[in-house]
Amino acid sequence: MGPTGKQLGCRRNQQPTLKAILFLRFRSRRLQAGYSLIEVVVAAAVIALVYGMIINCYIQSGMRAEWSGYSLAAQSLANEQIEQARSAIWDLAGGTNATGYNEVTQLNLFSRSYDPATKTWSGYTTNILDVPYASTNFVMATNYVSIQLINVDNSTIPPIQVQMVRVDTVWPFFYRINNLLFTNTAATLLAPDNRNPNAL
Repeated sequence: MGPTGKQLGCRRNQQPTLKAILFLRFRSRRLQAGYSLIEVVVAAAVIALVYGMIINCYIQSGMRAEWSGYSLAAQSLANEQIEQARSAIWDLAGGTNATGYNEVTQLNLFSRSYDPATKTWSGYTTNILDVPYASTNFVMATNYVSIQLINVDNSTIPPIQVQMVRVDTVWPFFYRINNLLFTNTAATLLAPDNRNPNAL
């Protein structure tokens, strides 16, 4: 049954015009029309892309925060080894040999070796990074230590000497499927102690 004139806004007994009938059909189709499949697919793809980017940003920020914590812990481990060398005694006037008493070159290192050409002691130590862990999921780091004797001025007797202590802390970081290695370096120059009270 077709629309009456009253439904189309006509007078009671007036027949609707063709224009009014076409307008009503066009309007009813627009009101009943929904989204097409292509529009739904495109909208879903856009939403998935946006949420995927947001989740990826959260993952990347978490990884960078974890890496920063490992790096700070490794730097602290290198500085700890430097402080151990700084607290050692190096007294040119003490001891029985010509070089005096030197605890700097007697640090507790694994695989200690000496290169007479460069006057360098070298070795390494291992320790756990100071980051939160549970049970056995700790991270081991290796401190590669080198102690080199440097003559600053050979014109004086005895010559002015310093020792350069360098620590390279190597630590692993698991990123995706790769186990990457990073290095933090700390170095300092040590002058000998003056333990002769008559020279002060």
